[in-house]
Amino acid sequence: MYTLTIESSFSSAHALRGYQGPCENLHGHTWKVEVRLAGDKLNHLGLLVDFREVKASLNAVIGQFDHQNLNDLPQFKEINPSCENIARIIFEQLKPEIPLLDSVTVWESPSTSATYKP
Repeated sequence: MYTLTIESSFSSAHALRGYQGPCENLHGHTWKVEVRLAGDKLNHLGLLVDFREVKASLNAVIGQFDHQNLNDLPQFKEINPSCENIARIIFEQLKPEIPLLDSVTVWESPSTSATYKP
């Protein structure tokens, strides 16, 4: 089994509605996003997938979040823009384009992250 990891990032603000503490206030992060792909067969070039194609798909998805207040986006009208929810939404949007997608991890700081893997 082969596992590929591709990373990118975006900057945005959010506030956790109903949270009792400082994160209830609007604040920003430079979010790091890590996608993992898994598969057991390489193509004729010896690649599982082309990193460039995965990075382009990832950047297209996270581009909708970049320099936004996440709370104002339709995806987060009913749910909090938590690290966990961001990871799931990115996964769900990428999976149709990247069938070998295994998981998405979103880092909101160097020491805290959430991973979504169905």
